[in-house]
Order: sequence, then C-alpha cells, then structure tokens
Amino acid sequence: MTNGTRASGKEIFGWAMFDFANSSYTTVIITVVFCVIFPRIIVGDAPEFRLGNLLWSAALSASYLVVLLTAPLFGAIADFAMAKKKFLFASYLLTVIAVSALYFVSPGDIMAAMLLVILSNIGFCYSESFVSSFLPGLGPPEDLGRISGYAWGLGYFGGLSSTAIVLFGLGALTVENFSNLRYVGPLTGLFFLLAAIPTFLWVKERGVRRTLPAGSSYLSVGFRRLKQTIIDIRDYRDLMILLASFFFSYAGLSIVISFAFIFGDQVIRWSGLTQMLMFIITQFTAAGGAFLFGHLQDRWGARRTLMVTLVLWLVSISLIYGVEEVTGFLNGVFGSSWQSQHVFLVIGSLAGLGLGATQSACRAMVGIFSPDTKSGEFFGLWNLTGKLAAIFGLMGLGILQSSFGMKNAILICSIFFLIAIIVLFFVDEERGKASAIEHAGE
Repeated sequence: MTNGTRASGKEIFGWAMFDFANSSYTTVIITVVFCVIFPRIIVGDAPEFRLGNLLWSAALSASYLVVLLTAPLFGAIADFAMAKKKFLFASYLLTVIAVSALYFVSPGDIMAAMLLVILSNIGFCYSESFVSSFLPGLGPPEDLGRISGYAWGLGYFGGLSSTAIVLFGLGALTVENFSNLRYVGPLTGLFFLLAAIPTFLWVKERGVRRTLPAGSSYLSVGFRRLKQTIIDIRDYRDLMILLASFFFSYAGLSIVISFAFIFGDQVIRWSGLTQMLMFIITQFTAAGGAFLFGHLQDRWGARRTLMVTLVLWLVSISLIYGVEEVTGFLNGVFGSSWQSQHVFLVIGSLAGLGLGATQSACRAMVGIFSPDTKSGEFFGLWNLTGKLAAIFGLMGLGILQSSFGMKNAILICSIFFLIAIIVLFFVDEERGKASAIEHAGE
C-alpha cells in the first residue's frame, strides 16, 4: 500500500523500462524463437519433435518449481533487509548471463541448453516478482492501475522490438543457418542488459532497513516473516481471494499464451502470413489494452476493471471455439467469402486487448492490498500463484487434448475464466485497502 505520494515521471519511466527490457526474454526465448530452435535444432528429433517438446516443457517446469519454492522467502528477506533492488539486480544479471551463454550451445548439446534455459528463466521469474514489488511505492492507490498498465503496455513494444531485431537480423530458423542463430541468446541478453539500465538508475528503494536480531540469519528471518504472514492470513483475506481468482485466470491465460499459435496451426490451419499478422497485431492490441484498462481501473476501481477483462476473455474463447460457425454466419449475412483464419485473426486481436490488461490489473490490485513492508513477500506469492496456475492449466489442457482433441480441450479456458469471475465477486476492494493501511510498517 502506498503512502499517497506519486513518484516522479522519471522514476515511473525507469520502473516501466524493466517491463520493456524483460519482454525480450519472454518473447524471443520462451514464446517465438528459441522455443522453436530447441526442439528443431538442438534436439532435432524430426518430424514430430516429441522428445524436444517434452524436454522443453521439462526445463520450464523445473525452473518454475525452483521459483515456487523460493520466491516468497526471498521476497520476505528483501522486505526485511530493504534490499529489493539488490535482489532485482542479481536476478537480472542471472538472466542476462545465462541467456547470453546460449551462444556456446550447439546442436546436440541438450543438457547444456536445458540448464541455461532453467537458470535464465529462474532469474527472469525472480526479477518479475522483485520489480513488481516496487509498484506500491510509485503512487497512491488510485494511480497504480494507470502506472501498471503503462509499464505492461510498454513491455509489448519491447517484445516486438527485440523479436524483430532477432528474426530480421539472423534469418531462418534452420540448421543450415545455425552459425547466425547462435547469436539469439547474446542479442536477447544485450537487449535486456541495456534496456533495464534506467530501472537501476532511477527507481528508489523505499522503506527502513531493519537490524538483524542477534543469533539470527536473513534466512531464519525470512522464514519467520512467512510464518507470521500465514498466522495472520485472515487479515489479508481479500488479497488471498484475489490470488485465488488470479490462479484460475492465469491458468486460462497460460493456455492461451502457450497454445494460441498451435491452435491456429493445427485447428484453423492458417497461412504463414496470417500467423505473422497475428503476432504483430496482438502485440499492439495487448499494449493498447494494458494502457486503456490501466486508465479505466483508476476510474472504475480495480475489481470492476479486472472483472471486465475476464468477461472479455470468456467471450473471446467462446468465439474462438466456434470460429467456423461464426465465419459461416458472417459470410451468410454479408455475402462474403471470408476464411476461418481471417475471422480467427480478428477474434485474436480482440482477445489481445485482455492479454496485458488482465495481468496488469491484477498486479495493480496486489500492490493496493500490500502493506509497504510486505510488498516483496506478497509479490512473491503473486509470482508463485502464477507459476502454479501455469502448470495446472497446461497439464489440464494436455490431458483433455489427448482425449477430446485440441478444439474441444480449449474450452477449459472458459471454465477457468468463469471460476475466476465468480471468485472475484468475493473480493472487497475497500476492505483490502484498509487491511494494507492497518498493517503498514509491520
């Protein structure tokens, strides 16, 4: 919870630049480029790449497991020691060094590639949590939605810029072109390294550094603070309910993020042009959605705004499931000859509005509900919830897909978003704010 004072524009920009910087890692390494290079070239088990896909999932799951077990503890230690900026810098360096080291990985170096992906993704996940923990100090509660949306929207342009540099600069994702492709890691690391510099120059560490009690270590203090939070959990019930809603919403989002392009390829059978347009357009609509809903959140309230974004997702998933029927209906009404891939592109653009908005709105609410001395700890819980949700959502889709096919399995997203909406009804925004104020300074 903030003290009601808005930070300077320079500091807010510096904080937002970390979203711009770290999007290079998620987009280039996890979503678009290296996730293709790993099974296709490093493992190379064509034509179905079953082993490569399995090992890629295993590497990401291993990194998430480490973060699940440690992020809240490190957050609690950072809060106590007033060292969030140091933790952020260490996690940022881990990502930059590990991802840059992918340069030394060649086809067949499977274990080395997996280890570097695990280390770099651990660093990324930590940094995502630590940078978010600065949000409560950047402005009063009524400004946090706008600030979070601004940063999240800026992040999509970072992902788009870094991906364009890599794809246009290095060429085709083929074994024959590997001498160029080995620079994917270093280019991503360099982009992250340089773009995040404003964060460390201009973002301020707020709070009071506490003296370590005699006979204690930072590790024991961290565990003690986590234990106290669990004991006092009823005092933070609105935060816990919010995280429960976020769990189901992010379970749905993780499926969309990981399988939207697979759905387009396997079910819609889109062309390469449509695929490229989907990537470019959704980056802009996601950025626009984060900006738009960030402003609306400060007017409508955080809970109402988050609920609107979840309803948008519910509608979008329903339209995606019935895209062939929707296409036929539109062609009948307008006498047109549109293909399903064209309608899917439009629906995907609509869904993109909620892609950044949902996550940004939830991040802002966590900031509103966090006492100033527990922001690192609570954003660690937010990060933990997201990683658990991703594993839960992707496993659920995998099981359903094997029995019912991709098209029918995608409906699980609608169920997740519906549950998230229902749970969100039990969040009392004003009570959550009051609880954060009551526990400020503890």
